Amino acid sequence: MSTYLAPDAGPAAAVQLCWIPLGAGGPRVVRASGRAYEALAALHDRRPPRALVHAALLLRPSDGDEVAVEVTPAWGPPAVDRGVVATGPVGTRLLGRSRLFRYEVRCWAGGSVPDLAWAVVRLPASADPRVADALLAAAPSVPVRTWGARGPRGPARVGRAPAGRDMWTSNSVAAWLLAAAGLDPTPLGPPAGCRAPGWDAGLRAAGATSPDRDGGGAVRTPGRARSPRAAARPGTRCP
Repeated sequence: MSTYLAPDAGPAAAVQLCWIPLGAGGPRVVRASGRAYEALAALHDRRPPRALVHAALLLRPSDGDEVAVEVTPAWGPPAVDRGVVATGPVGTRLLGRSRLFRYEVRCWAGGSVPDLAWAVVRLPASADPRVADALLAAAPSVPVRTWGARGPRGPARVGRAPAGRDMWTSNSVAAWLLAAAGLDPTPLGPPAGCRAPGWDAGLRAAGATSPDRDGGGAVRTPGRARSPRAAARPGTRCP
């Protein structure tokens, strides 16, 4: 059974990371595509398949108004101010000239995350509103790399082959923003039994040391602020 921290469980966190199953509450084709992709990736990596999750951030900055931070397709959203701070291409930069192949990074004051109700876990990353302020200030500077493009391979480790090339996704953006705000993203990674493609790519882009694929490794992040470690999650696993 997955652990789920309800929105009213304890004091509101200034920075909260939510891990949500890919395609939850959406079209079945998204879930099916995700399962097919993960089956192929697991076959290539010679490991069992895992449940795919994506990250969203909920912030409560100094002004007290909750802000939803999420990466979404640029097409189809309601015609209101969604707090878009950056956009980037999907697939290739050439395709990105069309709005159909672009994504947007939202910092939406008073906005919502459509699939939040399906979150596997919600982690309090920091109780300090100033950290939320720092994350919002860094958001316009987030790298807008091509969605799905793979970065350079990670450094070799003692007794291990070099880490694989991780693609750029919404998880990359979340990891980069957390690190840019001075937080340590290591204890905030996907729950046991889950995989979040792009998480390592975001850590590398932030200048952090990507953790080992078995969960080890330290992360060095910019800035001086440090958050308390995430609350212990005994038994927290993907469904």
